[in-house]
Amino acid sequence: MVAFFLAVFLLARSLAVSAAEADQQAASPAVEQTQPAGDNFDFFSDQPVESTAVVELPPEKPLWQTVGGPLALLGLFFLILAAVWWFIPFESHSVELNLRGLPPAAKRGIAMAVVMFGIAFCFGASEIWYQLRLHGTAEAYFEQMSLGKLIAFTHAHLFGFTTSFFIIGIPFSMQFNQLKSYQWIFPVGLTASVVDVMSWWGIKYVAPSFEWVSMFCGILFSASYLFMLVGLLRVLLFPDVIWRSDKDGPERLQQKRELQEASRHREGDY
Repeated sequence: MVAFFLAVFLLARSLAVSAAEADQQAASPAVEQTQPAGDNFDFFSDQPVESTAVVELPPEKPLWQTVGGPLALLGLFFLILAAVWWFIPFESHSVELNLRGLPPAAKRGIAMAVVMFGIAFCFGASEIWYQLRLHGTAEAYFEQMSLGKLIAFTHAHLFGFTTSFFIIGIPFSMQFNQLKSYQWIFPVGLTASVVDVMSWWGIKYVAPSFEWVSMFCGILFSASYLFMLVGLLRVLLFPDVIWRSDKDGPERLQQKRELQEASRHREGDY
């Protein structure tokens, strides 16, 4: 299962790298044509530069933007999780749901939906490779992006993240409602995806150091989605596999032992 998504991710990454290299080769002649011809100026001599053009470099940004900004955004991430923990505490007695008891169409549909969202995540990661190969850095990519495109980018990703985590997070959390640690995976992944989108605005308008927040959140929500994906597919597609995290694990193990015991051949059976 993991090998399948790894193969899809590597395929999408190779396509993104090839597309970026093709776009760079197509853009290089145009760049060469727009460059002015040289005037045979010797840059290593003591000859003064006769030019009226003045190049002004932007001032360095203060530490409260380059360091304090990303730390504040990470603080917001943990603040959201703390608010979720405060307003919605863990309850051991919640609604019981066993996905193995759902109709076949429901189990097939959930399995197909979460797999398709997983493939979409792989191609989303390939876009990161493509843009980094094409522009060099995340700062350069967001610098050339217009405000309207960033608004549309934010709108599309917020809808995509919310829908994908809702589709997989609800059945996963209800299937493993007896485990307190599992009840954090859904909100952690969803919060990380929201903070990731917010970090894009920080990269463009505040400081490039927000890229570290984006990397942290990207790894976090990808790992949480993959964990829930493996857990759901194991329940839906491999019902005979029993883990200690299963709420009906002891009962199913007992039934399995009874079946094995009943199927054994004993002396006098023939």
